[in-house]
Amino acid sequence: MKKNRRKAREFAVQALYQRLLTGDAVSTIEKQLREEDDFAKIDDEHFLAILQGVERDRVALEARIQPCLDRPLEELSPVERAILQLAAYEFVHHVEIPYRVVINEAIELAKVFGGTDGYKYVNGVLDKLAASVRATEVNSARR
Repeated sequence: MKKNRRKAREFAVQALYQRLLTGDAVSTIEKQLREEDDFAKIDDEHFLAILQGVERDRVALEARIQPCLDRPLEELSPVERAILQLAAYEFVHHVEIPYRVVINEAIELAKVFGGTDGYKYVNGVLDKLAASVRATEVNSARR
């Protein structure tokens, strides 16, 4: 059975969201999510990479995100913040995933978990972030 990366991202956003709200340890959140029925269908390796990578690199990732925002990061909804953390992590650490895929996946997550127009905000922020983090890839795609 092919493991699902989209589902892995969904679980990762839930975990990052919970981490932002509760401050619980990542290991505790991971254990809770593993008990969910759909968890067996995900790309476990990608889920763990996102979860552990965002936790490890949170400060650096958020430093990359902040210049692309129109307000302080702390004022974002926890859902948007979690999605942006996930996408920033994939931009930086998973260059094998095309930047357009990262943006599209983040938009889909925002449509599922976020507010009515949250996906538009996420799209705008990630367009700016991609231009700085993946400048060569973005510039070659625009030609």
